[in-house]
Amino acid sequence: MIEQKSARPKQSVRLAKSLFGYMLFASIVSGSHCSAQVPGVPSTQPSAAAQTPAAGTTVLSGRVKSDMATAERLLSQGKWSEAEGLFREGLVNNPTDSQATLGLGLALANQFKLDAADALFDRVIKIDPNNPGAYAGKSVVTLNRLQSSSGTVIANRDSILKQAEDYAQKAVQLGPANAEAHMALGQALKEEGKLDEAVNELNTATRFDPQLSYAFSSVGSVKLQQNSLAEAAASFTQAVNLNSANSTAHYGLGATLLKQGQVDDAIKELNTSLYQFPNSWPTRMALGDAYAKQGNVVAALQQYQLSTLIKPENADPYLAMADIHQQRGDLELAIADLRSGLSQSPYDINLRQRIADINLQLERADEAIKGYRTILEMSANDNAAVKGLSQALYLKAQKATVGAMLQSNDYDAANKALDEAIKLNPNDMELRLAKEKLASLSGATVDFTNMPAPTNDGDRVAYAEAAMGAGNFQKSVEQLNIVVQNQTDAKQTYAVADIAVMVRALDVAQNAYNRGLSQGGSPDRGQRGLKQVAQLKQQAKEATAVANELAKKKQWDGAMAKYREALKANPMFADARYGLAEALDKGPKDSVPTLSESAQQYQYYLGLATDLTPKDREKLTDTIEKLNEKVAKMKQKEDKDKM
Repeated sequence: MIEQKSARPKQSVRLAKSLFGYMLFASIVSGSHCSAQVPGVPSTQPSAAAQTPAAGTTVLSGRVKSDMATAERLLSQGKWSEAEGLFREGLVNNPTDSQATLGLGLALANQFKLDAADALFDRVIKIDPNNPGAYAGKSVVTLNRLQSSSGTVIANRDSILKQAEDYAQKAVQLGPANAEAHMALGQALKEEGKLDEAVNELNTATRFDPQLSYAFSSVGSVKLQQNSLAEAAASFTQAVNLNSANSTAHYGLGATLLKQGQVDDAIKELNTSLYQFPNSWPTRMALGDAYAKQGNVVAALQQYQLSTLIKPENADPYLAMADIHQQRGDLELAIADLRSGLSQSPYDINLRQRIADINLQLERADEAIKGYRTILEMSANDNAAVKGLSQALYLKAQKATVGAMLQSNDYDAANKALDEAIKLNPNDMELRLAKEKLASLSGATVDFTNMPAPTNDGDRVAYAEAAMGAGNFQKSVEQLNIVVQNQTDAKQTYAVADIAVMVRALDVAQNAYNRGLSQGGSPDRGQRGLKQVAQLKQQAKEATAVANELAKKKQWDGAMAKYREALKANPMFADARYGLAEALDKGPKDSVPTLSESAQQYQYYLGLATDLTPKDREKLTDTIEKLNEKVAKMKQKEDKDKM
């Protein structure tokens, strides 16, 4: 399942991810081909094509020959232990029988007794150094070792894959017309991400043996990774037609149908795959996605949890569970899911990014800053982390002393990271706006004159955030409203609403939560968001009421503190802007900073109070001009005194 950058790796990426569990283990038993492998465990499938016995192979007859045929049939049906017993009996009767040795190796490999299987293939090679099937078997055993959760195995993945490819190349060299050898090479190339080369080898395998079911399902999995859904569906369907017991083909067909939006049909195929092999983490993952699309979150969470039990170091199910909890507004549960994943995969950037993003949403600025900085240490110039860090710093500045924040290492690190990211991505508007927004903390005015109009929703959100920070509330609301109207999915609409809450565009947030509800979004999620918006608006009103009372008593310091408290909750509350402007004007001893801010607050009020009469607006404009003139004279005097 994968993807999210974002976020979460998207569902289409997660479904297409290459997994060793899908791998077809080509049968290297003389007289049969393998192919029916279930997700999570390789398996075999009989072929109608017969082959010439390899060197060192004894041609059997009578009961022993019948037992070998039965053993191969059991192998193709996934009855590994039963097949193992018959192959062992065959070897008791004839210890040098290569066919029985190869069959036993396959049975053991399918039970993940990899060392024993590898030793059997080595025995065949010792008897017959030119046996391509034995090298194909060693390739698959090597690939299967990568299913281990061992940190050592994970760290050496590339070298293990190269070894698997070398074995498969040897098998092809020894048996250029051997379908199983080409299939083993195709599997190795697929896991290395060499998808076009993999398809060529797998198609070669199907040409040599058109009955090789799992070669078709392997082609399907590559096409699914390449998002060629029609071709993927055709290949998986062909694999199922050749062998209905090929659980990998059922999984792949279900995953493809899910991406095509045919959820009910996808669930049917995925359940068929699980019936054949329940211990498959990718199938559990895909089934969870299907249930989530239906809105059956309880069933989805159950499948995701089962997936983590099978493959604990895989990040995808943790991200998916966090998605569900985040949509329901259970942010603490979402973080708990992500931390569980991080304990298994400490170097997964997607998990760290999501944790930092949610901490930012919860307005835990310090934790978010720490998370983003850790990501940048792991992956320099990570755009998402750079943008997140700038947002977190801006949020922190709203709650802390700006002067102290400007001198912090975090602020310096964010500016450097932004500068580097902008050099690499000069046309990324979000980065440029993030830079402008940070600059505004030092008193600089955000310059929108040379900023091109945003052309996508990501740019619009960044533009809106910067505009809000610069006090250009109308521009901010305008851009956010466009983003809200562009959303057709409740989940994404709620996400925009969350951003609007974070930047305190509360009217936009309220509209977005209501829109999400009308789109069929989670009622709990929408109502929780609306409640938060109402609480913030109420906080602003109550703080302003207290500030007004203090102002009447000329307790200016207390009044200004309460007005600022109100504006933190709702920066677009006009009454608080006017009250703060008046308190700054009338309260403290006149100074350049206080009078400059007073004029600025009056200006903000003018932009917010749309119901002012022309006469009141003119009067207030005169007041602003007089304050600015007074500030200019005070600056001149200060400059003369310094001379």
